[in-house]
This record gives sequence, C-alpha cells and structure tokens, in this order.
Amino acid sequence: MTTTRLRPPPLPTARGPLSAAVVDALRDGTEPDVSALPDPYGDDLQLALYTLYELHYQGFADVPEHLEWDTGLLALRARLEARFLDALRADVPLGADDTPEAVLDELQVEPVGEAGISHFLRDRGALGHAREYAAMRSLYHLKEADPHAWVIPRLRGRAKAAMVAVEYDEFGAGRADEIHAQLFADLMADLGLDTAYGTYLDAAPAEALATVNLMSLFGLHRSLRGALVGHFATVEVTSSPASRRLAQALERIGAGPAAVRFYTEHVEADAVHEQVVRHDVVAGLLEHEPQLADDVVFGVRATTYLEDRLAERLLSAWRAGATALRSGYSESAGAG
Repeated sequence: MTTTRLRPPPLPTARGPLSAAVVDALRDGTEPDVSALPDPYGDDLQLALYTLYELHYQGFADVPEHLEWDTGLLALRARLEARFLDALRADVPLGADDTPEAVLDELQVEPVGEAGISHFLRDRGALGHAREYAAMRSLYHLKEADPHAWVIPRLRGRAKAAMVAVEYDEFGAGRADEIHAQLFADLMADLGLDTAYGTYLDAAPAEALATVNLMSLFGLHRSLRGALVGHFATVEVTSSPASRRLAQALERIGAGPAAVRFYTEHVEADAVHEQVVRHDVVAGLLEHEPQLADDVVFGVRATTYLEDRLAERLLSAWRAGATALRSGYSESAGAG
C-alpha cells in the first residue's frame, strides 16, 4: 500500500483576479474584493470555487481551519455557485419527456468507435496519456466517494440503506488498504506519479476542475440532493464498461498491477452498484420525494455535459500530439 502525504497541500497558483482574491484571502486573511464574475466554465472561476470547496475537505497548508465557515468566503462562494449553476441550467435544459429511468437508459448505450477517453487510451494511448489522465482524475479519486457521502443524512429508508451499502464498498468495506482513494494512490505510484493529495491541482485545466466542483456543489446543498443522486447514478452506470477499457489500456502499456487493479476492481463492483443505485437509491428517493425527478435528471445531464467537455479537451490535445495539462507541465504529468 502506498503511503501518501497526510498534511494539507499548498495553496494553488492563481489563474486570474478572482482566484487571486480567494488565494490572498486564505493566505493573508484579507477580505476578497470581487466585482464582476468571469466565465463560469473558465480557469479563474473554477479554480476559485475549487479552492473554496477544498476548505470542506483537506484544507490547505497554513490556512486556518476556522475559515471553512468564514461568512465573507461563504457569501463569495454562493455567488460563484449561482454563476456556475445558472450556466449549467441554461446549457443542459430538460426535455419534456426526460425521466430518470429514460436518461439512465441512454447512458447504457455505448458509443461506436473511438468516441471517448477510455476508447482512446485502450486503442492507442501511450504511457504519457495515462499519466496525464491519472493526474487530472486524482483531484477526485484521492477523495473518491467523499462528496457523495454528504447526501446520506438527506435520504431515508431504502435510498439511505442502499447509498450506505455502496459507499461502504467505496470506503474499503472496513479495510484501509481497500479504500478506493487508496487504490488510486497505488495506481498513481505504479505510473510514477506523486501520490500526495492535491499535487496536480495547478496542472489540471478548468474542465477537470468543473467535474469535481459539480460533486461538491451538489453535495453541500440539501436542495440539490436529487441532483447528487443523479450524479452518483451516472458515475455508477457508466463506470463498469469504461473501467474495463481503462484496465485493458493499462495492461497494454505495462503500467503495473496496482494501476490495472484499480480499474478491474471497478468493473465488477460498479456493475453491481449500478443496479443498487438505479433500483434502490434513485427509486427509493423518488418513492418518498417524487418531486425530485427533474433534479435527478438534471444531475445526470449536468454530469454528462461536463464530462463531455473534459473529454473534448483531452482528446483534441492528444490527437494533435500535445499535452492536455496546463502550460508549465510536461506531457508526463510532472511539474514543469
């Protein structure tokens, strides 16, 4: 089992005036002075939002822990969340015939050809591509399942019991070395990456930050519990086939047994989880709160939308022979 850093990561490097104001506020205790907000999907806003959310996870080195509940920072976070959420609602409108069952059925239709990241990595990805992908995904996988755990006290009955059962597996079923976040750290070690939490934040583009921010946004708001369930269902429905391709990719490039195991573990586990989530978590939620059906659909659609944006970023760069990481980082995912 790989030993990872337990101390919080350093503050990130700002990517614009908004994220600079947030970083300065956390470093120096200054009140963030923010007027107009930038592109809701851009680097500046997504990094600022990610940084504020991270106060609820591991925090940052030398940042006082009481700032997690600083009223000024929470007020700013609310503005950024509203900007992000408004953009998502505009970009993923719900169809008149959309139902949770229908949109989850759509996710089970596999694309033809090299349509996604896992297809590319399986068919022609190189070690550098796998390292880049793991570096970006580490922002979530090193805290895998944590954002989804926030929904547990907001569920009841069958939905709560099923959610806890799935999360129990995600957290290693009582074994520290089987926690999925630990398994991903072992994968990173096999790929020669730094396993310390937060190492690759500065390397990750806005599209990667947005996928993680979405989970935090849904998880931290009781009013978005239906959307979080939709997000969770999307992850579980799509995980098994994609994990199979990623395991095949890592075997082909000789990434190492721990790297392969992370994905083979998800092939079987998530095939089971998919059924539990669909028939007990989603159905159980809607049994008690049928009015949340549109929120579940929104969670599915928003998740797919942001994942598609990330895939486009990665695949367009890789097909052009370039790195998908931010400027200043090499294609091998090491610091520049």
